[in-house]
This record gives sequence, C-alpha cells and structure tokens, in this order.
Amino acid sequence: MPRFLIERECQDAGLLSKTELKNMARHSCDVLQHMKTKVHWVKSYVTDNKLYCVYIAPDEEALLEHASFVGFSAKKISIVKQIIDPVTAEEPFA
Repeated sequence: MPRFLIERECQDAGLLSKTELKNMARHSCDVLQHMKTKVHWVKSYVTDNKLYCVYIAPDEEALLEHASFVGFSAKKISIVKQIIDPVTAEEPFA
C-alpha cells in the first residue's frame, strides 16, 4: 500500500501537553480500529502549529474518511513517491 504524508493545521500544537497528545493519539487509534478500510498510522511530527503525519493507506479517500471521523484537519495529503536518507548517498549506482 502507498505511504502518505498529511499536513494538519493544529493551533498551538507545540504547546499540547503529554496528556493531550496521548488523548489525541488514543482517539485516532480507536477510529482506525473501527474503520472498514485498513489504514495504518506510522507516526506524526508536532511543530508549533501543525502536525505532519505519516500513514499507509490504500488511497487518499480512506485518509479523508479517517480525518472526518476523528475530527482532525487534513489540509494537504501527499503520496510519498520515494524515500531518501544518508544511506542513499552510499548506495552504488544501478
């Protein structure tokens, strides 16, 4: 299944307490468990006013469904085409 990156607006996200983040995560996981379409939440990065979330899902529609059930914005959804990291620089050319 494809991997997606979701940009979510979340005012003052960087100021959320550990308890608030835990409750958000729990709510998201509960919704994912009850969805008919299988969607896997990999992780999210919290910045001052946004969340950047990595998901594995069959399509964008499944992610929009999750966002509507959980009540989180899905400002921008992008499919990940490739992943690079420092190891990529060391790989031999094919």
